Amino acid sequence: MRAILIGLAFAGLCHGARADGISSAYTDLDWKTDCVTYAQADEGEGDWADLACSGYRGYPVLVAYDDARESLFYGFPPGGDMTSVWESFSGFNSSGAKVEWRIETKGEKAVPFAAIHRRSVSNGEDESKPTEVLLVSKVGQMDARQSCTVGLVLATGNPQANDQARKLADEKARAFACGKDKPVVIGNVPAFGRVDN
Repeated sequence: MRAILIGLAFAGLCHGARADGISSAYTDLDWKTDCVTYAQADEGEGDWADLACSGYRGYPVLVAYDDARESLFYGFPPGGDMTSVWESFSGFNSSGAKVEWRIETKGEKAVPFAAIHRRSVSNGEDESKPTEVLLVSKVGQMDARQSCTVGLVLATGNPQANDQARKLADEKARAFACGKDKPVVIGNVPAFGRVDN
């Protein structure tokens, strides 16, 4: 009887512990329900807005919208202000409703190190057929407030896009130097750029 109780107690301890490794978690991103607009254009100033959105367990998603183009920052920004850089497609674009966070677990600590987010980019030749791209971004941490695009994966017509984006995130995001390293591009993605402010 005693051996059975010890075995059950040990099984309970093992069940409560989390396995180390990398996994995914998903959050929603709906401007109407998940975001707060904290700055926007006054009448006659154009069409722009800055939003702070809920992300993964306290890690925010910051959205800078300007003239039907979006730049997103995942995690904690430098100085607590909006994105320190603008990164977006030259064509009109919008972000998807789900964010995939790549989480590294060590014991009881789970830290998101990368975000994978689908973007829809307008097609100048056929507006009814936008190009879908998965953006892989580094997540800004409290002690190292860097977030930037690590890679872009063409999703339109690419059944391997999700696996390619996860592999990119897992292999490149943690050591990626924002502003120095060049993002990896898989497939013929629309023009994308970074502007340092």
